[in-house]
Amino acid sequence: MAEEASSSNDPMWSVPKFYFTVTFASLEHPVPFMEVSGMDIESQIIEYRAGNDPRFSTSKMPGMVKSINVTLKKGVFNSDDAFWEWYGSVKMNTITRETVTIVLNDEMGSPIMTWVLNNAFPIKIGIVDEETTNNEILVETLELVHESITQSDKGSL
Repeated sequence: MAEEASSSNDPMWSVPKFYFTVTFASLEHPVPFMEVSGMDIESQIIEYRAGNDPRFSTSKMPGMVKSINVTLKKGVFNSDDAFWEWYGSVKMNTITRETVTIVLNDEMGSPIMTWVLNNAFPIKIGIVDEETTNNEILVETLELVHESITQSDKGSL
């Protein structure tokens, strides 16, 4: 019989998505999140053509790096208003920027991958679904803008 592949030891095994823990500089403990999306970066393209280039086309070079907003989703708990307070504190020229560390955990709760958002602050907060006919938990979304993102597959930086 063939042995089952271990997701933690086999580099050819896809990383499972179990849950995320997110650490905010202003909070004492990490916060569990059920979904994280938007951890994307992309390079803007600079098109250039030298005046003496015999080709009738442009050269393309990588330009400024653009970070996409990150959206976090978690269940709502009683007296859980830290993110609403943080969002409420953001005003013109008064921004509390934070370093936000997002950790993907495996089924045993061990870190698999880590991302760090630098100079992040909230731009949107809300409740995903206000429908009361289902027997589901209430889900809160928090959208963060940030200046850069770094990633490590070692679980911590």
